[in-house]
Amino acid sequence: MLASTMDSTARSLPVPRVLVVEDEPDIAALIAYQLTREGFRVETAGSGTEALDAIAREIPDLVILDRMLPGLSGDKVLMRLRGDSQTARLPVLILTAKRDQEERIEGLELGADDYLAKPFSPKELVLRARAILRRAHDAGARSEGKVLRAGPLRVDVGSNETTLEGVELNLTPTEFRLLLALMERRGATQSRQQLLEKAWDVESGVSGRIQTRTVDMHVRRLRAKLGDVGAWIQTIRGFGYRLKVPEGRD
Repeated sequence: MLASTMDSTARSLPVPRVLVVEDEPDIAALIAYQLTREGFRVETAGSGTEALDAIAREIPDLVILDRMLPGLSGDKVLMRLRGDSQTARLPVLILTAKRDQEERIEGLELGADDYLAKPFSPKELVLRARAILRRAHDAGARSEGKVLRAGPLRVDVGSNETTLEGVELNLTPTEFRLLLALMERRGATQSRQQLLEKAWDVESGVSGRIQTRTVDMHVRRLRAKLGDVGAWIQTIRGFGYRLKVPEGRD
């Protein structure tokens, strides 16, 4: 049975609750069936408004969100989630039917943790959902009490809190993991592939043009949120990025 193939990490986790937001009943039912048989607790919503109402009742562990929804679009739902301190770090997997490369990554620019293009493999959806949840679990398990500092920037890894000059920053889960990866190896240059492996849990050798460009877009968003400190994330042309703290600022 598929359930018997769950890895030891997945079996050790509490049963995750997933909200599936999809307006096509057949697709919603397929996703819910596949996730349920793999051990997830699943709730579905057929519109953006229904999704926000469901999240207001109980915040799930993961949201699987279609971009093309009637009325309130998936993009607008994601923007509202990221703008609310209670859901700013809620993991979100975007589903999109758009085939154009630029359009398919718009959801990532809005703060999604991952995306999957339609038509998709139900097995791949389950694997991506598990990877997102595993990252969140592993980060909390290994980081309790750990605090990193770089000048006025402070990252409390245990509480997933980032502050700049004492003011909390509203980072998405992906932005937080990206900043953490840079701060943990402060001063060292890391390739886009290395950052993909650390912040996105992407295995070596499987990244493509979209994924490496995803790193660039998230770096750009992270720099904007860090203000002047964003310039400390330096681009190493042809290779990747590093966090370089100016002398006298540490």
